[in-house]
Amino acid sequence: MYNATEQFADISKVNYENAVKLASLSIENAEKLVNLNLSATKAALAQGVAGAQAAASVKDVQELLALRAKFTEIGVQAATGYSRTLYELSSEAQAEFSALAEEAWASYTKGMASWVETATKAAPAGSDIAVNALKSTFAASTAAFDQFQKATRQVVNLADASVRAATANAAKTNAAKGKRAA
Repeated sequence: MYNATEQFADISKVNYENAVKLASLSIENAEKLVNLNLSATKAALAQGVAGAQAAASVKDVQELLALRAKFTEIGVQAATGYSRTLYELSSEAQAEFSALAEEAWASYTKGMASWVETATKAAPAGSDIAVNALKSTFAASTAAFDQFQKATRQVVNLADASVRAATANAAKTNAAKGKRAA
């Protein structure tokens, strides 16, 4: 016998589990970001202390200029490293959220397909047109979402490749500047 209440309860249970996973994933990623920022703050403070100590021991203008160049290079490297790590954390979080969304969508479509099938079997005689319309609508919406998901994956992959190429280029440029300054 068809029991819509039971099927909706199952769907609600899955939605609750997905909400818990989403909250947990959000907290984990926020924790990673906080740790990154704490590490960056500690490093910046240590760099500031080292810079102040080095500046206090400067004896002439040449030494001051060399010190300035050295700390500028260190600052650029630190900022580049921070940006790279931040991007990696963001990419990792995006991949985890995407995997969760795909898992939720797969579970939803499976549950809805089951519900549509069960509802179709329990439909009164003569409702073939409405049942076919329901099946067609569900199939079309599933196909549209799948296409949207594929397009989104392509855009994310393209953006990721672009950022990685830009980061590699920036690293090469910084390395070349470092060699010239030395």
